[in-house]
Order: sequence, then structure tokens, then C-alpha cells
Amino acid sequence: MIRLLGLISFAFCASVLAEEKKNTKYKFSFGAIADCQYCEAPDGGKRKYSSSKEKLHQCVEHFNKEDLSFVIHLGDFIDRNFSSFDEILPIYNSLNAPGYHVLGNHDFEVADEYKELVPKKLGMPAKYYDFKIKNWRFICLDGNDLSFIAYPKGSEMYKKSEEYYRKKKISSPKWNGGIGPEQLHWLRKTLEKAEDSEEKVALFCHFPVYPPDPHNLWNAKEVIALLEEFSCVKAYINGHNHKGKYGIKGGIHYLTCKGMVDTNESAYSIIRMYPEYLNIEGYGRESNRTLEWE
Repeated sequence: MIRLLGLISFAFCASVLAEEKKNTKYKFSFGAIADCQYCEAPDGGKRKYSSSKEKLHQCVEHFNKEDLSFVIHLGDFIDRNFSSFDEILPIYNSLNAPGYHVLGNHDFEVADEYKELVPKKLGMPAKYYDFKIKNWRFICLDGNDLSFIAYPKGSEMYKKSEEYYRKKKISSPKWNGGIGPEQLHWLRKTLEKAEDSEEKVALFCHFPVYPPDPHNLWNAKEVIALLEEFSCVKAYINGHNHKGKYGIKGGIHYLTCKGMVDTNESAYSIIRMYPEYLNIEGYGRESNRTLEWE
């Protein structure tokens, strides 16, 4: 009898340990890159524009050796000139995993007649969109929804951006952008569905919203207030500020990834999603981090 109880106890402990081990194994992983910002131009300070092609090539080679569910580029894929896309896109499109984009301000540093073609050129389904991997909902925002760069000067959307910037008395620089009312409505509905479905949510955008910084979205506070209404939101990941930054507010992790274009050293990461945290394995200038949630 004692021996039987011992065997039962051993089996129970083994089962618990197996369950714990199962729960600590990451569910899936993805690659993240910010500000490749390629163009054929002389270096500008720390920015090595033309060498981004080789850095991206090495990054993609690395990613293709990993079991990744997808890769996200966090905006500013080019620095300027629509022709730059033809030079750098074939490298990114050689990824084994699906490759996604969010729109950066420099992606619109092209002649006016090409501005509306940028999302299609990048293969994006829309300027803002979402997709699901296992129990995670990933939301890709368009921080150039309101912008002085994404639209031809004098166009209807340019005028709306001017009016918004003036009426809201925005102090954030004009080279940033904002998220308009229609996209905010879509974001709320998407978060409501994720909450009802008991999904976890991570958001991608080019522009940061937190901590406070000159690079932040024009309506960063409005976006944060919306995100904090939903317990499903765990992380907001962006580029734009090449130095990188991190903060946590209201239980949400805000991570600014470092720019690939800066210096001769690269910057990218592999992010592994665990049940109670995500682990960031940084390469080049990118830092290693573990971000936990309740």
C-alpha cells in the first residue's frame, strides 16, 4: 500500500513537472526589424544608408535558419526615392516566413505621384490591419494616418492633417504623425473582439507612444488611454527612435526597437512568445529583454 501511494505520488509529481515544463516552452517566435532605411546616398552622421542592404541580407539569412511564424519590419524601410524599394524589397521578400510591414514616415519620402503606391509596393493588405497567430492578435497601425509627409501638399488629407495639427495645438514635430478617428474606431472594435475571444494582443507601429519622447505620435496619450481599457493588450512595439527606448505603463510594455541603419553594426531581434512573458533576443545593437505580464 505504501509502495502504491509512493508510485502515485511520484506519478503526480512527474505530471506536474511535465505540465510546468510544457507551460514554460515558447509557443512561437517572430523576427523584428526597425528602420532599415535604405537608399543609395552618402552616409549621414551615424546613418549608413547604402550598407543597410548588406545588413538586411545577413539578417534575412539568419531568420531563414530559424523557425519563425513571421517577420515584422517596423517602418522606414527606405530613406527616400521610390526606386529604393526595388533595390531592397527582393532581399526582404526572400524570407521563408511571412514578412509584414508597418508604414514609416521615410517610406513616403518619395515624389508625390508615388505616395499612394507605397502600401501596395510593400505588399501590405491595407495601411492598417491585423492577423492572428495561435492565441495572439497582432495589430499593425498606420501612424501616418494624419501626416505632412504621407500625402501630396495641398491634397485633402494633407489639409485635414494641417487642421488637426493646428486645432489640437500639437507640439510633437511635424515629421511624426497621428492616428485618425476612423482608425481609432477600428482599433477599438478589434480590441473588443480580441478581449471577447480571450486573445492576447501586441501592437506594431512605426511611431512610439510611451515613454514621453519627441518621436511620439501626435495623439500618443489618446492611443495609450484606449489601450489601457483592455486587459488583453500586453505589448506595443515600434521603431522611429533609432536609439531605442522602453517603458511600462498600465501593465503594457512599450518597446522601441533600435534602428538598423545606424552605424556599421546591425540591429534586429527574435521575439519568443511564452504564456506569461515574451523574450527578446537582440542582435547587433539590439538589447536582450524579458517582458512579463500578469
